[in-house]
Amino acid sequence: MKVTIVGAGAVGASCAEYIAIKNFASEVVLLDIKEGFAEGKAMDLMQTATLNGFDTKITGVTNDYSQTAGSHICVITSGIPRKPGMTREELIGINAGIVQNVAQSLLNHSPDMILVVVSNPMDTMTYLAHKVTGLPKHRIIGMGGALDSARFKYRLAEALGAPASDVAGMVIGGHSDTGMVPLTRLASNNSVPVSAFLSNEELEKVKEATKVGGATLTKLLGTSAWYAPGAAVSALVQSIACDQKKMIPCSVLLEGEYGLSDLCLGVPVILGKNGIESIITIDLSSEEMDHLKQSAEGVRKTNELLSV
Repeated sequence: MKVTIVGAGAVGASCAEYIAIKNFASEVVLLDIKEGFAEGKAMDLMQTATLNGFDTKITGVTNDYSQTAGSHICVITSGIPRKPGMTREELIGINAGIVQNVAQSLLNHSPDMILVVVSNPMDTMTYLAHKVTGLPKHRIIGMGGALDSARFKYRLAEALGAPASDVAGMVIGGHSDTGMVPLTRLASNNSVPVSAFLSNEELEKVKEATKVGGATLTKLLGTSAWYAPGAAVSALVQSIACDQKKMIPCSVLLEGEYGLSDLCLGVPVILGKNGIESIITIDLSSEEMDHLKQSAEGVRKTNELLSV
């Protein structure tokens, strides 16, 4: 199983690290346009192999897509990171050109790949990947919902004073500060609804903290986060590579599901060896459905800025 990650920055390197440590891939190719950068990151990571007990080979290359040939799964993390005060939507002009070029280059060398998009604005970049590659919908996946849901569960565990491993929860909708729809109604603490432990006011605070999770970290770090995004990507990739069929919220092309069409938006899917094995339709309350539709409209407005 060969996995390619384009972009050897903090997020891309974290993806490579977590995938390698899980030891399910035979090779991870890390590609970057900066001379020697990916090679250095790969060498540094390979020097942890005996310490962390993995056998995955990590190869770094400078802008040589021929080295990515035959990849089963490709991950696009490349693009400029979000700076303090910058919205994901403001990134679109620069990152659209990068994602279009990268997606086409990957497809030329790995026509059977499953593509995972991380670059922001993520839902729009996932939609762009569909437009420029023509791949079937089950082979293009936007990562955002997996990360947003992890942040949601972190905030729930914090509010509950419970171990994160006991908490289940899901975020659907757009991967943006205004587009996320944390499903507090369906969240649970070891199968017990969280509403049994937290007041409506407390749940509202959890929801709002989740929605600004990325912006909060950007303000603290001075750039986008990388550990949790890398871990989220590794979870997606492992579910596909190992045919785990896990249910994970991801940005996918909707064609009537949830009453929405011709856009990519975060909804729960089953991820297996074919990529998106199925899209899961859950019963939403009228309020949740309204929020999802509002999120979709926000994504559509960003999509309108694309030139394809």
